[in-house]
Amino acid sequence: MAAVESHMLDLGTAAPPFDLPIANPDVDDHSGDHRALSDYDEAPVLVVMFICNHCPYVHHVEPALVETARVYGERGAQFVAICSNDADEYPQDSFAKMAERAKEKEYPFPYLQDEDQSVAQAYQAACTPDFYVFDGDRELVYRGRYDETRPNNGMAHGQDLHAALDAVLNGGTLPDEQHPSMGCSIKWKPGNAPA
Repeated sequence: MAAVESHMLDLGTAAPPFDLPIANPDVDDHSGDHRALSDYDEAPVLVVMFICNHCPYVHHVEPALVETARVYGERGAQFVAICSNDADEYPQDSFAKMAERAKEKEYPFPYLQDEDQSVAQAYQAACTPDFYVFDGDRELVYRGRYDETRPNNGMAHGQDLHAALDAVLNGGTLPDEQHPSMGCSIKWKPGNAPA
């Protein structure tokens, strides 16, 4: 299980747009089979997460992350999960399997497929899980890890992500020190991997 660290996108970066098919369309009040960045314009904070079905690092944080999304969702935060893995090489991450996982784990957030991997490229996503927090102006205020725990090394609790969300929602100070996430690499299609 070779792990890679996330790329720390510059703070202040505007949220790159997306318009992607959703595997669990019943999760929200929006209609249609796609979700776009603009669908969430009213949210005071937007969390974009790159996850997938098969990664043990995602499995490690998943139960706590689902609870985080529920709790902070009640406070107005919008969470969006994106799977960018090459489903041809990793069929566990196919669109159908994404729908199954979202239902099985009762994801309270949209689970979107980035089949051509252009959204992962725009966010400079490197691993799963990878977290990006955008404020009400959709400027990046936090990127990096959920917390310091890893598979077989502590129970996930989300302290790092929670601190960032609390700061945005309460008008507080964001953490000065932000740590990269760590996990499985994005499974790039041939020719799509960043230089």
